[in-house]
Amino acid sequence: MSDDNWSGLALIAGSAGMIITMSLHPTGHDLFVPGRMAVVTLLTRATHGLALASSPVVFLGVLGLARRLGWNERASVAALVLYGFGLMAVMNAGVASGLVAPEIGRRIVEGDAATGELWRVAFRYNGMVNQGFAMVFVVASSVAILLWSMVMVRNGALSRGVGIYGCILGPLTVLAVISGHVRLDVHGFGVIVLGQAIWYVAVGAALWRGASRDSEDSAMAKA
Repeated sequence: MSDDNWSGLALIAGSAGMIITMSLHPTGHDLFVPGRMAVVTLLTRATHGLALASSPVVFLGVLGLARRLGWNERASVAALVLYGFGLMAVMNAGVASGLVAPEIGRRIVEGDAATGELWRVAFRYNGMVNQGFAMVFVVASSVAILLWSMVMVRNGALSRGVGIYGCILGPLTVLAVISGHVRLDVHGFGVIVLGQAIWYVAVGAALWRGASRDSEDSAMAKA
């Protein structure tokens, strides 16, 4: 397979991992349902592990997208840098939510009244840290999608329709989050992930189709 095939496949596979993560993602309150701590802890770690594994896969995909759009496209290169910056933030959010929060939850349940209250403060603080890193990711990734989409629309690269969708999705997502209309809880963040995943999958499919057309054109030229 060509580089474009692999890049398209990476975008589709990584997006599928993100969608599965958000569809199974438990809430913080689920940890404290009586008798559910062990099961929810396992599910939390598994879903966040999948998200952490999917993030570099998506990055490989957008790296291929940036290569396809051309390294001379400064907006595309800037988008790649922004997206990488955002991925570092969402990695921290994933660690806080998937690895740290269950451990704090266990200490709340197992501790006495005094220490339990201290761990509750730590649990709330950890949640705020998670939200902060999630906000950085949402803004950075949305601006990156906007920049890539602008290049696609301007140059007619891959798919203008996907580019138009990205030009709408990016700014709307930033406005919705900054204005407070969409909260970055499990449900709000899930909606954002789904909206972005649609763009990634569409771009991945366009990269795959483009690679197939290039292969057919090359074969016809040789014939």
